[in-house]
Amino acid sequence: MRKGEIDIITLGCSKNLVDAERLMRQLELAGYRCVHDSAAPRGEIAIINTCGFIGDAKEESIEVILQFAERKTKGKLRKLYVMGCLSQRYRDELPTEIPEVDKWFGKFDYLGIVEEVGRLGDKAIGRLGADYERSLTTPKHYAYLKIAEGCNRYCSYCAIPLITGKFTSRPMEEILEEVRWLVSEGVKEFNVIAQDLSSYGLDLYGGHRLAELVDEMAQIEGVEWIRLHYTYPTDFPYDLLPVMAKHKNVCKYMDIALQHCSDNMLKKMHRHITREEQDAVIRRIRAEVPGICIRTTLLVGHPGETEEDFNELCEWVKEMKFERLGAFAYSEEEGTFAAKHYTDDIPQEEKERRVDTIMAIQQSISSELLSQMVGTEQRVMIDREEEEYYIGRTQYDSPEVDCEVLIEKEGNEAMRRQGDEAMGELKIGEFYNVTIIKSEDFDLYATL
Repeated sequence: MRKGEIDIITLGCSKNLVDAERLMRQLELAGYRCVHDSAAPRGEIAIINTCGFIGDAKEESIEVILQFAERKTKGKLRKLYVMGCLSQRYRDELPTEIPEVDKWFGKFDYLGIVEEVGRLGDKAIGRLGADYERSLTTPKHYAYLKIAEGCNRYCSYCAIPLITGKFTSRPMEEILEEVRWLVSEGVKEFNVIAQDLSSYGLDLYGGHRLAELVDEMAQIEGVEWIRLHYTYPTDFPYDLLPVMAKHKNVCKYMDIALQHCSDNMLKKMHRHITREEQDAVIRRIRAEVPGICIRTTLLVGHPGETEEDFNELCEWVKEMKFERLGAFAYSEEEGTFAAKHYTDDIPQEEKERRVDTIMAIQQSISSELLSQMVGTEQRVMIDREEEEYYIGRTQYDSPEVDCEVLIEKEGNEAMRRQGDEAMGELKIGEFYNVTIIKSEDFDLYATL
C-alpha cells in the first residue's frame, strides 16, 4: 500500500460522480493523493461511492465493498470507508453485515470523510476551498453540473426519493459561481444534471427557474456547450424552450425520461400524465426548438404491463422516432409503492425480451436518422484519441451514452502532407467543423 494515497471508486450515475469529485478536491487540498477508479488499487485508504438504485447496481456495490474488505483483511489496506446511495439507504444493516468497513457515510454527509482521514494523521482537517470545487475525473473540457438533489415525484417503481429525500434546489448564485470556476479550470461543456430538472426553483424560489438559470449560464464567457439531462414531462417548464432556441451554446438536446406511453401504465407508474398530454409536450418541444435531439428512457416489465400495453409502446416508439432512446427492465425495489401494492409477476426472461424488442426497433430508427446526417456539416468536440481515429461528439450527443463521431487519422495526415496544416493533428477538447461521410447504427464517420 502507498502511504498518503487514497483510492476512490465511484459506482452509479453522474450525480454520484460529482460527489466523488468534490470529496477528492478536499482530500487533495489536505495533502493526499487521490486515484479514481484505478484498475490496480494500492492506496492505504479506500473510499467506495456506492449506488443503490436497482438490484444490479446494489449487487455491484456490495461486490466491490467485499473486494476491498478482503484487501483490508490481508493487510493491504489501512482504512475502508463507504459513502453514497447504498450506504444512505441501508446504514443500519450494512455495518453488521460487513464489519471490515471502518465507517459508513451517507449521501449527504460524505465530506465528513475528510475529518475522519484527518484524525488518522492526528490533525484536524476542516473544509478547504469552496464546497463546489472539484477534482474532475472527466476529461478536463467537460463536466457534470448538479443543480439539485432529491425528487418529489414518487413514481411507483423508483426508490430515489426514499434515498435522497425531497427535491432541493441549489441557489442559482452558487451554481453560476461554480460554472465560472469550472470555466477557469478549462471546462467548456456543461452537462446539467438533477433527478428532475423540471422542478428546479420550485422549492427555493416558488416557481420554475430553470430557464433563467440556463439563460444566465449561456452568457458566461467560455461556456461553449450546455446540455440538459433528466427533465420530467409533467409540469414541464415551457419557458425553457425560447432560451434553448435563442442561445447557440445551449445544445439542441433534451433528456426527458418518459418511461411509457399507454394510459394504463402511466397511471400504474404514478407518472401523473396521460399519453395525449405527454405527446403534446414532445410535439411542443420539437416545434419550439427545431432540430432538437430528444433522448428518453423507457421502463418495461412493470407489474400490470400487458401485451397490449407493450405493443402500444412499440408502435409509439416507431411513431415518435426519438433520436436517442434506452430501455431497462423493471426491478422491484423495497419500500416503493410498486413493491408494496403490486405483484412482480412478469418473468425476467419476458422483461428482457421486451427490452431487446424495443432496442431492436430503436436500432433501426437510429440508423435511419443518422443516415440523414451524411453530407451535413457538424461542429464536433474531440474527446479522445485512439489508434486510427479521433473520437468526437456533436451537440446532439452526451458523453459516454450517445453516438460518437470517428475522424480517421490517416486521411487528415494525407491532407496535411499536401500542404493543408489545418488538417493535421487534432487537439483533445477543441472544436472542429467536420463533414459526415458515413453512418452506422449508432455512430458517425467524418472528415474535417
